[in-house]
Amino acid sequence: MSNNIAIEFNHVSKQYRLGLVSTRTLSHDIQRWWQTSILGHEDPYLKIGETNDRATKGNSDYVWALKDIDFKVEQGDVVGIIGKNGAGKSTLLKLLSRVTGPTTGTIRARGRIGSLLEVGTGFHGEMTGRENIFMNGAILGMTKQEIQSKLDEIIDFSGCERYIDTPVKRYSSGMTVRLGFAVAAFLDPEILVVDEVLAVGDAEFQKKAIGKMKDVSQGQGRTVLFVSHNMTSIRNLCKTGVILDKGEMTFLGDADTAVDRYIANEENECLCLASEVLPNHRLWHVSKEIEFLSARLCHETGYLTFNEDINLELKIRCNRPGLTGYNINTIVCDMTDRRVCSFLSPTIPLNKNQQEYTVHISLKNHNLAKGRYYLIFHAGIDSEETDIYGVEFDEVLKILTFEIKYRNDDPQQVMPFWHRYWGLTNLEQCSTIDVK
Repeated sequence: MSNNIAIEFNHVSKQYRLGLVSTRTLSHDIQRWWQTSILGHEDPYLKIGETNDRATKGNSDYVWALKDIDFKVEQGDVVGIIGKNGAGKSTLLKLLSRVTGPTTGTIRARGRIGSLLEVGTGFHGEMTGRENIFMNGAILGMTKQEIQSKLDEIIDFSGCERYIDTPVKRYSSGMTVRLGFAVAAFLDPEILVVDEVLAVGDAEFQKKAIGKMKDVSQGQGRTVLFVSHNMTSIRNLCKTGVILDKGEMTFLGDADTAVDRYIANEENECLCLASEVLPNHRLWHVSKEIEFLSARLCHETGYLTFNEDINLELKIRCNRPGLTGYNINTIVCDMTDRRVCSFLSPTIPLNKNQQEYTVHISLKNHNLAKGRYYLIFHAGIDSEETDIYGVEFDEVLKILTFEIKYRNDDPQQVMPFWHRYWGLTNLEQCSTIDVK
């Protein structure tokens, strides 16, 4: 391992058994132990297993979450790891962070690793924020004096000063992310590993976190591995891009090319007009007191024109007795994950004698540019009438996709097309110009 290499993945694979720990029967476990530990043979179960395709049932109880991952990361590089849910991104970071071990292959890393994999990872709920800072620093091998010298910076960056001596179990998910990122970034790890947890934080914190990662990599020469579904963040932050698909690495190169390839693959897939809400659609931190069950695009095809209303149907279930109302936020994103427009509904009342509801939404005058888009749905409370802001019950991502096309058969249409270079919305129908 040369001096300029910070991380080296050598043909790393990770196999999981679905459903159960071990191999179900005592005879299988004894056979596996005899073959590997006594006779020194290759594990017979490494020869079986299927590709980790979450969308299909499959015929094997074994799947390869990662398969033959082989690449090197130079010191000071910022590597963006992108792919669909279930592609193996988080598994790769967990292997690097030694949360779990590889089934085959080896991983070599030079220096201390600071990880932020999930909200609250490494935090003890009964301990205060301050105590958790010292505990995480000790795990990284730092002395009490070293941690103390960074303590004020960590607390100030996290924005949790008022609650720093409160047990972490009383923190919101956003506060926990803030403190966790501050600990991981300011305790001087040589390698910073960040999973898609910044999506839980607010816009102000995301901006601070991205800036800190830039400082860590560019100013201090440290290495960053960053998993994100936000393609704009990958472009702006990363120099190198890795694409994972069903556990296999399909591309390694510069970040802009990686993002372009990923988006191109996304746009080549079939449009999704209706879907039940599956685990891979949903973020893990939601309470589901209001729960999305399914979503449907109420059009014969997924191809719409820029002046055509987008009609949607949602199936909702209330799992919290006594809740009087909620809001739905419908967000339209382009394939680079930019949020281009949204609609926050008025407060939707709930009937105490009814649990499941059908909600129809119509997005009017959107004037979207030609191209492909997907939808995000939030359910929560975000109304001045409640005096409560930002209470989130459920959130589903990329559940429906559609495409905006232009018709050229309308003689009254002034602009027969709209180039994406001009922007994401066409204001032709709702704008005027007056020249005197």
